[in-house]
Amino acid sequence: QVQMVESGGGLVQAGGSLRLSCTASSLSFADYAMAWFRQAPGKEREGVATIYSRSGGTYYADSVKGRFTISQDIAKNTVYLQMNSLKPEDTAMYYCAAGASGLTLSPRRYNYWGQGTQVTVST
Repeated sequence: QVQMVESGGGLVQAGGSLRLSCTASSLSFADYAMAWFRQAPGKEREGVATIYSRSGGTYYADSVKGRFTISQDIAKNTVYLQMNSLKPEDTAMYYCAAGASGLTLSPRRYNYWGQGTQVTVST
């Protein structure tokens, strides 16, 4: 069975950095796009970044472009989100997801989800 487990969240000051990790069992990165989503209280869940080996690329939300980097270690079945220059508006619960529809930031295209890891950015 597929299992997604996130780690690396925490409290950081504005301008700081965090690296999130997500391990995904029982799936192939050749067949599934991996993505990070986030949801703040009172807001809709939004796509942050996605990576898909078969598409040969990545895609980022405009709000994080140039600050966040998504990458994956296929041998370890792990996807990462390096977050630099963090802002208070980045504060949210971050979720790792896997989907078979390709490179997209639409949450409806993802069918496997982790439990989330909290990221809090203070001023």
